[in-house]
Amino acid sequence: MCPSINLTASELAAAFSDPAIAAKFPPVLTTDQAAALLQKSPATLYDWHSRGLLRGCCRRVGRHLRFFRDRLVLQAFNEGIHAHGSGS
Repeated sequence: MCPSINLTASELAAAFSDPAIAAKFPPVLTTDQAAALLQKSPATLYDWHSRGLLRGCCRRVGRHLRFFRDRLVLQAFNEGIHAHGSGS
């Protein structure tokens, strides 16, 4: 398992301070935007969600998932996205 990076709030804010990047990745993301941000496929995000690996990062809105960008990035970089105890 990779060690966490422990991004700070100021590092996260700086990552999205460029208006072009902020426009591409707004605070609330669609599945396609979240997948592009993490460089994964939308199917991977749906799989992670179905396995409970994205708790606190997304919410189902009707038939769609919406991701809170900052929480998603913090989880991916600080905690990692893996099943508890599996190390994968």
